Amino acid sequence: MESLKWIVLALAVAMYALVIARQDKKVIFTTVAAIAVIILGIVFPGAIFTTAGDSDGRLYALTHVFSALVNWNVLMIYIGSMTIAALFLYSKVPAKIADWIVRVSPSTGIAIVLILAMTGIISIFVENVATVLVMAPIALSLCKKLKMNPTMFMVGLAVMSNLEGTATLVGDPPSMIFASYAGYTFNDFFIHQGKLSIFFVVQAGLLAGCFFFYAVFARLRDKTEVEGEPIISVIPAILLLALIFGLAAISFIPNEIPFLSGSFVMVLGICGVLWFLLSQKKTGSETWELIKGLDWETIAFLIGIFVVVGAISETGLLKDFADFLATVTGGSKLAGFILVLAVSILISGFVDNVPYIIVMLPVAGNMAESMGINRELFLFALLIGSCLGGNLTPFGASANVVAMGIVKKEGYPMSFGKWLKLGGTFTLITTAAAAIVLWIIWA
Repeated sequence: MESLKWIVLALAVAMYALVIARQDKKVIFTTVAAIAVIILGIVFPGAIFTTAGDSDGRLYALTHVFSALVNWNVLMIYIGSMTIAALFLYSKVPAKIADWIVRVSPSTGIAIVLILAMTGIISIFVENVATVLVMAPIALSLCKKLKMNPTMFMVGLAVMSNLEGTATLVGDPPSMIFASYAGYTFNDFFIHQGKLSIFFVVQAGLLAGCFFFYAVFARLRDKTEVEGEPIISVIPAILLLALIFGLAAISFIPNEIPFLSGSFVMVLGICGVLWFLLSQKKTGSETWELIKGLDWETIAFLIGIFVVVGAISETGLLKDFADFLATVTGGSKLAGFILVLAVSILISGFVDNVPYIIVMLPVAGNMAESMGINRELFLFALLIGSCLGGNLTPFGASANVVAMGIVKKEGYPMSFGKWLKLGGTFTLITTAAAAIVLWIIWA
């Protein structure tokens, strides 16, 4: 049924519109849309999900959704890494490192830039919101000593954490989703096809961001100190290092066992929880609070998005859209590159980048194939634009919303225009730097 694919598209469009309008209800909208798609697949076997041989089309529609469309490996990596990240922040190791940076820096301005750079580096492995929350007390303490408005510092924490979340497989959900689509291992984020990969492209943005914030804070030449807290334990830091090096090692395994990387990260997360419960002598309720505090909403949201976008892809709509974009650009590689990058920045400044990147990855990949060019050029442009574009507005990323809430609580409410002046400038500078390096390496 040719018309059924347009029904699926209408469902997806309605879902996205509702998610944009009511972010607080996004899980409900994606779940309802996913259930509707599954029911359509069962009622009209073979119309959405192509049946396998002589199998029962209705049964296949149901099993295919949960076995093929939902990426359990990505979900396990996300849950396990979130758990370790929460324990890492609990350990006070990041705060201790920041205290040391302040002590050894020749001036407060340089200390702030180094703290912002450290925020980005932590965010390579730790969820962005958690990174902002652990670094915020350090920033506020420093600003109070200097009698300085903390607004720019807090904006810096948010945008730098969003920037570096793109750099590795475990940084943020978009990177995990990209790795799943492109077949990337942990090591492929560093070197791919013998070329520098997305990690090094993002570092060009980090350097540009550091220069930008140095210009902002260079006037602070005095030196100051902050009162640090003792480290609770180094065990979470060891688990985090085990996660990084373990995923790197798994990348070298030929014909990787299904769910191996996800299972490995989940086991590390479980070990962390057991350490928290037994070694730290926490009660069952305290341990449950730690687990309950993880971002389960994003997990549920991702499952619904996987189902709906998977259905759109299987109907052939994404390939049609890719062919249309290739036609619009007239087959020009540069025009296609700029189009993917610019659209991604603009949309991600206002819309959650997770559903956007799930939809657009196959579009960008098919578009590159239609034009006969290396798909990495467009895929990396999509990843950079969708992740860095979140810095454009105060509600483009969760870390931005958290930063705004913190400065408002401190008595410095942030306006849209004020954010745009700082965050927008930062977005343009860092994206331009990353895009230039990307073009030089992959064009």
